[in-house]
Amino acid sequence: MDLSGYTTLTRQSGLMSEMQIIANNIANASTTGFRQEGVIFSEYVVGTDTGPSVSMAQGDVRNTSFLQGNLTQTGSQLDFGIEGEGFFLIETPNGERITRAGSFTLSQAGDLVTHDGYNVLDAGGAPIFIPPDTTKIDVAGDGTISADGRLLGQLGLVQPQNPRDIFREGGVMFRPETTLDPVEEARIVQGHLESSNVDTILQVSRMIEVQRAYELGQSFLDSENQRSRDAIRAIGQER
Repeated sequence: MDLSGYTTLTRQSGLMSEMQIIANNIANASTTGFRQEGVIFSEYVVGTDTGPSVSMAQGDVRNTSFLQGNLTQTGSQLDFGIEGEGFFLIETPNGERITRAGSFTLSQAGDLVTHDGYNVLDAGGAPIFIPPDTTKIDVAGDGTISADGRLLGQLGLVQPQNPRDIFREGGVMFRPETTLDPVEEARIVQGHLESSNVDTILQVSRMIEVQRAYELGQSFLDSENQRSRDAIRAIGQER
């Protein structure tokens, strides 16, 4: 394969990755707290020993959208939506994680947990305990939690210093590899959940564009393959 073929293959690989991400976005268009992803394409130059350098394409950097999703009213006193920036802080067996999905429940021990059983942490990084005899839970806009009028604590909202240094795990959960700072300006809305921020129409349009670009690249590779076959056949006939 000549250099043009390798260049096209790197582009095809990036387009395939983007197609998979778009498909995942569309599949999660109704997932609470889901953050839409995209692909960042970059160009890099590869030196060769036999000729000029070659410009190659790479599309393996994922870009997460942090646009606000719509808040949908559920009426559940353990559903929380975030207006503004920030994430809920979650404790998992593999360390702290952050998420925008605020659909929580109570464990048998009375701790506020995700539906996967992970503890939701307060502003001090500790689990939030709800007394078993509680009949009414109230959460203020700043995250302050009260049970039947008794103050229990405050939901922890954090924001990564560098949004590029968080990595998706499990669809709506992210692993932070940067410092997490407290968020003070965001507002927590009880009885609401944040919808996915996926723009389905734009995603379907982009899927069509990527598919056409991929087909064009495949057509070029097929043409190059046929050209090479014809050249080899012609050389063989001359001999």
